[in-house]
Amino acid sequence: MGIIIAMNQNIIKISQLGLLLLSLLLAGYRVFANDATNIVRFDEKYDITWGNDHVLLLNQSTQVQLSMDLSSGAGFGSKLSYGSGFFHLRIKLPGKDSAGVVTAYYLTSQGDKHDELDFEFLGNREGKPITLQTNVFADGTGNREQRIFLWFDPTADFHTYQILWNQHQIVFYVDNIPIRVFKNNKNIGVAYPWQPMKIEASLWNGESWATDGGQTKTNWSMAPFKANFQGFDISGCPIIKNSNNNQECNSPKYWWNSQKYWKLDSKQQTELENVKNKYMYYDYCSDKPRYPIPPPECLH
Repeated sequence: MGIIIAMNQNIIKISQLGLLLLSLLLAGYRVFANDATNIVRFDEKYDITWGNDHVLLLNQSTQVQLSMDLSSGAGFGSKLSYGSGFFHLRIKLPGKDSAGVVTAYYLTSQGDKHDELDFEFLGNREGKPITLQTNVFADGTGNREQRIFLWFDPTADFHTYQILWNQHQIVFYVDNIPIRVFKNNKNIGVAYPWQPMKIEASLWNGESWATDGGQTKTNWSMAPFKANFQGFDISGCPIIKNSNNNQECNSPKYWWNSQKYWKLDSKQQTELENVKNKYMYYDYCSDKPRYPIPPPECLH
């Protein structure tokens, strides 16, 4: 009888082990399946907006390469407009001598008094640092440039550039590190972006201003210049045409509107101060010749 019990216990143990292995296998499958759903093809969310013959789809349309030469650059944009979100693209910038070449990733609305949130990468002579310029437009007013040098070579590999936009703040991130915050200061009369915006990306000729204020011109013998983009899944609240769902985009049902994203936590605040102290070399708030009286948001 004891042998039978022992055998039955062994059978039970084997059965439990089998169930455990099966559950682990299924859990792994679910993780893989969830990861697979994040692999979005370019044409699912985006369209080419200009320079069609300077756009190349790679890796089963999970990567896009824009090129620029003397004849044209190129650009693409999201199919939908959004009213809030945590947006991202992974970008690898043109290498070697890229003076005068501008790679842009931004959110923008339409019309004269448009809203816009900009990442602009300003190319440079080979061996010199590329500038990352950010800007914020609200109701058509911009001129809020900040410029930093990055702490890595953005031409060597892909890096993630993100924009958080909710009703409390706008945060620009590089590889999850905050580099800029623009708070909602409507209570002191500062316009804040509120209009539905599309996601745009482009590669274009900015030699009239981009490098050394336009003094350093593009070396066209290095053309075509190429920028590569990945990560076409979108975490945003889509605006439905002919509807009034802007207010719904402020709902806490969207994770980026939760209280966690109303302000930076202490770790993020430390990271932001580190970027400002080590890598920022221009801030419109500190430009006294341009703004003898700092704009009101700079005092808050």
